[in-house]
Amino acid sequence: MKVVVLGAGIIGVSTAWYLLEQGHEVTVVDRQDDAALETSYANGAQISVSFCEPWANAGAPFKVAKWLLRDDSPLLFRPRLDPAQWRWGLSFLGQCTTAAFERNVEQLVRLGRYSHESLKSLVAQTGIEYDRLERGILHFFSSQADFDAGAAGAEVMRRHGVDRRVLSRDEVLKVEPALRSFGSRIFGGTFTPSDESGDALVFTQKLARLCEARGARFLWGHDVLALQAEGGRIAGAQIAARADGRRQTLKADAYVAAMASYTPALLKPLGETLNIYPAKGYSATLRLKKPDDASVVSLLDDTRKIAISRLGDHIRIAGTAELVGLDTSLDSPTSRVRCEALVRRYEELFPGVADLSEPNYWTGLRPSTPTNIPYIGRSRKAANLWLNAGHGTLGWTHGAGSGHALADLVSGRRPELDFAFYGDALPARPVRQMAAA
Repeated sequence: MKVVVLGAGIIGVSTAWYLLEQGHEVTVVDRQDDAALETSYANGAQISVSFCEPWANAGAPFKVAKWLLRDDSPLLFRPRLDPAQWRWGLSFLGQCTTAAFERNVEQLVRLGRYSHESLKSLVAQTGIEYDRLERGILHFFSSQADFDAGAAGAEVMRRHGVDRRVLSRDEVLKVEPALRSFGSRIFGGTFTPSDESGDALVFTQKLARLCEARGARFLWGHDVLALQAEGGRIAGAQIAARADGRRQTLKADAYVAAMASYTPALLKPLGETLNIYPAKGYSATLRLKKPDDASVVSLLDDTRKIAISRLGDHIRIAGTAELVGLDTSLDSPTSRVRCEALVRRYEELFPGVADLSEPNYWTGLRPSTPTNIPYIGRSRKAANLWLNAGHGTLGWTHGAGSGHALADLVSGRRPELDFAFYGDALPARPVRQMAAA
């Protein structure tokens, strides 16, 4: 079949790769000049299969209310005259129950395991190098109350088969000795040895090059204007070149919408309503002055809700989220406060280790659903339109598996993944359960 993939982040390029694996003719469209230049560009770099808890839990409403007036809060919700924001927020509150949390965790763990296995197989097959570190993820706590809550959370994840270990302060420092200067303020931690980290931008761009070598056509610098519906199917995708405005309509047998936070607007004219809202996230990438004193284990700082990952001779600090619509600016007072808070926290944890003189700040829109579960499956409005969007903060973690599963569905195969796929997606034959990783 001829398949058009709309979007060239980690989700779109992974989907393209697996479609090529199954013999399809693939065209990928993106408005940028290369892959992964938006949402996937400078994320937290973590493959966090075992740290995948949904934002929505029984304690979330209280925390969000407490953070409302803080510009540097981990999750900043500023109410706007935006029906999509309010719809998302009300749905989010509906997921803040213990039963919903357990249900959503189960789905995310299944997808994460499947995706991690897909990623490992893909890397073994291609030999892609991307500053990968298979050292696990260490979550540390700076108060007894937070540590107690973290230990309780670890028990919940263990019920879902996740190997999340509870560590004392001394055990935390044994896993990551670089934290020693902050050690007196650490009360304990949790550790998942099977998790890892790596540069999503480097990986995605190298995978895109391999897709091109296998015959995929990439149309860079093209805006996706609209999908043309006809008789319950998509008859074409209208695109326009950014350089000269020239328009063309791409014809294919199937279409994949993988445009992250911009997917709902593309599908809305078809009558397809996706509850995806952008969460504006931030990161700072710093050059290391003292690489030998920097951390190598990927970290989660519970107090600030940030991720810290080593990428060669640089360090990436990422986190926080703002529900402020499609705003990617870095020049507002709030944005400056949030960026500077990332660097200030790193210096507090690792004094003198990084060069603070030229921080590389970035912001991107995480396409978040109220459940944190993405839309993977067939459109309910067009039989040949497929969706792969809404991965929130877990796009890098779930990218390979989401692409693999969707390529199977487009090909009429049932993925080796027990998951609540969107729409009428699954062929009517028995599911083959995948062994837990």
